Amino acid sequence: MKNLFAVRLSELLKESGISKRALAAAIGVSAMSVSDWSRGNIQPTAENIFLVAEYFHVSADYLLGLEDESGAKSF
Repeated sequence: MKNLFAVRLSELLKESGISKRALAAAIGVSAMSVSDWSRGNIQPTAENIFLVAEYFHVSADYLLGLEDESGAKSF
């Protein structure tokens, strides 16, 4: 199964022009954590998913692949 969190996080970083290091500083985690999440090496905690969703103004369901960009459920 494809890691949709990693895919969507990478897309959001690219679209927004923010670096992994800047996101990490903004949400209070290490740059290595953000790098690992975006490569799909590790999964973030529920709290960190919330922080990423809040930062980018998207839903946690979107980040996890449970809904698409329009908010429609994808299952």
